[in-house]
Amino acid sequence: MFTGLIMDVGRLAAIERSETGARVRIETRLDVTQLGEGASVAVNGVCLTVKSPLEGSFEADLSRETMDRTTFQSLSPGAWVNLEPALCLGDPLGGHMVQGHVDGLGELVAIEEMGQFSELTWRLEGDRMPEVVEKGSIAIDGISLTVAALGDQSVTAAIVPHTQEHTNLAHAQVGDMVNVETDILGKYVRRTLQVGT
Repeated sequence: MFTGLIMDVGRLAAIERSETGARVRIETRLDVTQLGEGASVAVNGVCLTVKSPLEGSFEADLSRETMDRTTFQSLSPGAWVNLEPALCLGDPLGGHMVQGHVDGLGELVAIEEMGQFSELTWRLEGDRMPEVVEKGSIAIDGISLTVAALGDQSVTAAIVPHTQEHTNLAHAQVGDMVNVETDILGKYVRRTLQVGT
């Protein structure tokens, strides 16, 4: 479980794709040796298991399902990635409940500068909109964001300067693909309504 509060922006140092998935190496300022092998780290919102932790980097294996569902299918070495270690029992929940289980992809379609702030709009792929509510939470590349506005197939969030400066949104460009995880509560409500009909 994660909060969507990014602890470091690392870099994708290497990715080796295969028919069954991929292995990645992530460079980071996090002390992954303290986390240890087998620990969970969200990388752009994708819960990965630490393998071969070294000072300044770690490796992780990705299944075919993860590759098909996330931006790892197209990320290249050098890409900036948001990193968050797993929440420990008793830690403050400053963002919202994020599982690190990506529901699908989104595309950044607009950036509007508003002084110190900015508004970013993403078009969501697939049938995710019934799980999103205005003023509710959504995780974009693992960042806990509040939904400021909804379109037919889009979500807009207001980005405060701290988030802009301490996540990979500092490098965001229109056309970028992102990992999207809708709010867990919205998913359960939707499923309950579907089963009940």
